[in-house]
Amino acid sequence: MTHSPSVPLARRATDHPLVFAKAFNTFDPAALDRLYEPDAGFVPTPGRLVTGSDRFRANDGFLSLRVPIEVTPRHTYVVGDLALLIVDFVIDGVAAHGGQVHIEGTATDVARRGPDGFWRYAIDNPFGVASPPERTPAPGSR
Repeated sequence: MTHSPSVPLARRATDHPLVFAKAFNTFDPAALDRLYEPDAGFVPTPGRLVTGSDRFRANDGFLSLRVPIEVTPRHTYVVGDLALLIVDFVIDGVAAHGGQVHIEGTATDVARRGPDGFWRYAIDNPFGVASPPERTPAPGSR
């Protein structure tokens, strides 16, 4: 299921996760990227922050699966033009490559209201407090 790539931006911080889901489910990386500030950060895997064109490519990697996302906002805390968004999400289904995909987590995101009154991500951290992957030592190292 896809939606129109022209998804209106959120005027309320509490709506931002739902707008994100609508934009994500278009599978259009440009539609999704509109929901980010120009210098916003995205954490595609725990412990790894990307910005700019790396953020765009990382999001496109999730979108290329062509599996919709479902979001369940838990908490929204707003102070002035900043918001902390705590959101459960699930991406579950058969991907474009034919394999089953199941990705879920609890995002801890920071959004900011711009001068135009719309909310955009400053930091999109979908895996919240998940630990970075463990590094395995190279063979022969101690």
